[in-house]
Amino acid sequence: MNTRTHTELANFIWGICNLLRGPYKRNEYRKVILPLTVLRRFDCVLAGTKEAVLAANARYIGNSTNVRRQLLEQAAGLSFYNTSRMDFDRLLDDPNLIAQNLNVYIRDFSGNVREIMERFAFGEQVARMDEKNLLFQVIRRFSSLDLSPERVDNVQMGYVFEELIRIGAEQANEEAGEHFTPREVIRLMASLLLSPEPDLGKSHIVKTIYDPACGTGGMLSVAEDYLRKHNREANPILFGQDYNDESWAVCKSDMLIKGENADNIILGDSFLQDGYARGSGPEQPSTFDYMLANPPFGVEWKQQEQYIKQERDTLGFGGAFRRGAAEDQRWLAVIPSAYAVEDAAHCRGRHGRQPHRHRLQRLSAIHWRCRQWREQHSPVDHRERLA
Repeated sequence: MNTRTHTELANFIWGICNLLRGPYKRNEYRKVILPLTVLRRFDCVLAGTKEAVLAANARYIGNSTNVRRQLLEQAAGLSFYNTSRMDFDRLLDDPNLIAQNLNVYIRDFSGNVREIMERFAFGEQVARMDEKNLLFQVIRRFSSLDLSPERVDNVQMGYVFEELIRIGAEQANEEAGEHFTPREVIRLMASLLLSPEPDLGKSHIVKTIYDPACGTGGMLSVAEDYLRKHNREANPILFGQDYNDESWAVCKSDMLIKGENADNIILGDSFLQDGYARGSGPEQPSTFDYMLANPPFGVEWKQQEQYIKQERDTLGFGGAFRRGAAEDQRWLAVIPSAYAVEDAAHCRGRHGRQPHRHRLQRLSAIHWRCRQWREQHSPVDHRERLA
C-alpha cells in the first residue's frame, strides 16, 4: 500500500499543473490531469501482463475480431488491454515524436478504453501540449508516479479521482457536489438502505444496484463493498448512468479496473435518455433490487423541464412524471426524488392523483428542510472530511 494518503496523492498529481501555467488557465487544468491520471492507472495495471498480451497479439493476428478480443482479454486477465509496445517509460525515449507515439499508444488500447479517452477529448490536449512544448515534461512527471494496484488499491484510487474532480471543480468555480458525494455520507446511505434486508445473508445472493446519477461511481462502489463485507458470497451487479462526460469516463475506468461489467455504466441524462427505461432492451433490466442516488439539487433543471412537461401532458398518470408535479411550484427541485420513489416502488400507473400529490409534497418539504439545514451547518470546505 502506498504510504501517501489519497489527499496527498491527489495533491501531488495536481501539482503537475504547475507545468501547464501560461498556456493553460486554472479552470482548464483538469482537461489534462484527469485523463492522464486514468491513462497512467491503466498503464500501471496492465504492466504485469504486457508481454503476455504482446505475444497473444502476434499469435492470434489472423483470428476474427471478436475471437481475438476475447483471447487478448484472457491474456491481460482483464476486460481491457493494450497491444502497443509503448508504455509511459518508452514514450520518453523519443521526445521529438512523443505526441505521435502517445496517440498510437492510446489507439492500441481496446475499444472500451479508447471510448473513455475520446470522452475526455484528450487528443485535443495532446496536440495543444505538444505545440507549447509541454507534453514531454508532463508525461515524464506522470511516468514517475506509481499507480499500480499493489501501491494504490481500488478504494484509494477512487478517493484520488474524487479529490481531483473536487479540486478541478473549485478551480472552475463549480459546485463539487455536482460530481461526487463524500464517502462517509455514502456509507451512511448504504447502511440505512441495506442493513434492514433479511435476505442479504443468503448464500450466493444476487442483488442489482442502480444509481441514475452515478458520477464517478462512489455510491455503487460503497454499496458493493457493504454487501461483500456482510456476505462474502454475495454477487452484487452494478448499474449506473451519468450525463457528465468526465465523471462517466472516470466511473467506467474504475469499473474496468475492478473487473465489473463497465458496459452497465451508460452515458446520458437519466431523464432525457433513460438507459434503463422499460423495454429499452432484452438484456437490460428495468427494475433493480436497490437504488440510491444524490441528484444535483440546486442545479437548474431547465434543460429537462420541457421534456418532463411534455411527457406529463402526453402520458398523464401513465408516464414517469405525473400531473400532480405541476401543482407544486417547487416541483423541478424534487423531481429526482419523486422519480426515484416511483421507480423503487415499481408503482408506475398503479396509484391515483392524490397519493402521488401527497408523496411529492412530502418530498418537497423534506428536500427544503434538508437544504436549509445544509446551508446553515455544512462546512464550506469538505477537504477535512474527505481526508
